Amino acid sequence: MGVRLGSLRGGTHHRGWSVLTRTPTSGPRQRLARASLLAAVFVCAACGLVYELALVTLGSYLIGNTARQASIVLGIMVFAMGVGALAAKPLQRRAVGTFAVIELLLALFGGLSVMALYAAFAWLSLYTFAMVVVAVIVGILIGAEIPLLMVMLQRIRKQSAGSAVADLFAADYVGALIGGLVFPFLLLPVFGQIRGALIVGAVNAIAGVAVVFGLFRKQMRRRTKWILAVISGAVSLILIGGYVYSDRFEVAAQQALFSQPIVYSQQTQYQQIVLTESVSPFASNDLRLYLNGDLQFAEHDEYRYHESLVHPVMAPHPKDVLILGGGDGLALREVLKYDDVENVTLVELDPAMTELGSTDSRLTALNKDAFEDPRVNVVNADAFSWLRGNKEKYESIIVDMPDPDETATAKLYTVEFYGIVASTLSTDGVMVVQAGSPYFAPKSFWSIGKSIAKADLESVPYHVTVPSFGADWGYHLAAKESAPKLWMDPPEKLQFLNDETLANSTVFPEDRKPMDVKVSTLMHPVILDYAQSEWDVG
Repeated sequence: MGVRLGSLRGGTHHRGWSVLTRTPTSGPRQRLARASLLAAVFVCAACGLVYELALVTLGSYLIGNTARQASIVLGIMVFAMGVGALAAKPLQRRAVGTFAVIELLLALFGGLSVMALYAAFAWLSLYTFAMVVVAVIVGILIGAEIPLLMVMLQRIRKQSAGSAVADLFAADYVGALIGGLVFPFLLLPVFGQIRGALIVGAVNAIAGVAVVFGLFRKQMRRRTKWILAVISGAVSLILIGGYVYSDRFEVAAQQALFSQPIVYSQQTQYQQIVLTESVSPFASNDLRLYLNGDLQFAEHDEYRYHESLVHPVMAPHPKDVLILGGGDGLALREVLKYDDVENVTLVELDPAMTELGSTDSRLTALNKDAFEDPRVNVVNADAFSWLRGNKEKYESIIVDMPDPDETATAKLYTVEFYGIVASTLSTDGVMVVQAGSPYFAPKSFWSIGKSIAKADLESVPYHVTVPSFGADWGYHLAAKESAPKLWMDPPEKLQFLNDETLANSTVFPEDRKPMDVKVSTLMHPVILDYAQSEWDVG
């Protein structure tokens, strides 16, 4: 351990931080001290795991590809923890004071980590570099805890190294379990990422300082106590200030990411929802919806996207329609134009999205109060899981999902998913899938087509121009028996799509021709790699 336990019965001070140099008397007081120290280990372990989860979650929200973010963050932090454990070896003679300082630094860096990384992403475009720096610092501090706690525990109660390690690791692992449960079920949904991290930082600081002053204050010099008190006060003021100004900071950081004023923002359990709106006396208003930073529609040309998505699949005039995604209600608006429709089931994962689509006056004006139609049944569930338990058949299925540039959405562009959709489709039914840009993301677009074909569906690719999306946007229309006919029979004249435009949409120029790409499956989601590389995400 670096400290010879036999020498602790003497009584000595070292320069710098003072140390505990004698073993407390045995009995109830010793057991209480030991339990208090292990309780601190428990709390610090929970806080440490929350810091790790916060970095992984933030990266998955901002950059996408949860698997990659988790691998980078956890790999770097585990390595840094090893470095921290080695760095703590020469500090074990001053274990008490050093431990207090480490916990205060960990509370500061861990508590501010989410805020700092969000600032780096919003204003500096240096997220990955900043994430590595933060992960290294936090990892080193976490790694230094256990060796110091080991020394402190043995000073409270003389026991073998094996027994001390068992006690520490038991408290550490149970604390990690609690931290792993508290983060997704309490901190994230109730406080959000920024405030959640700040709260954990405060708890970390309190636990570290409390155990030092509660158990070892008599063995510390007065100067040491004053120094720790000053550092504790400074860290507390910074964390409190961060908490108080977190809302203003978040608004400012979000606005830095968008060219138009933000009129609505919410971080839900599943995603970040942002509405922006530009109001000009010289032009029509432009409401825009972003999910995790990706544009979902722009008011001035959304009709191009939604008319092209919906009306070809509605040509047979189905009675039962299934919409997967589309929580903004705009695809639903187009479906409800058909009087033949008797039932529409809309499956959207995030209840906050359908709540917004049905209550926000800006969105309800755009979707024409689609959610109020009695023919509509909204289901808030994961589309993949819901389809597996569904027994109904639908004549038309509209797959209006966000792009597959994140792990959570990549599974919705796989052979397995399209196979489940096919089993839900009636024998002569038709399915349409929004498939991204055949110009900017051609590998993704044609991989989607191949994955649909692998699920024993015949498809027809087509594309139209949607300026707000960068120009070209594509779809795949699919059916069971044979390639479906691409046509439409709308009940009213449309703003953009007509027969001639639709007929020409199947023609692809030379630079957008079909490519030799792989199919995407659950076990090999190549669509995620394609989308990440083509859209240069992260």
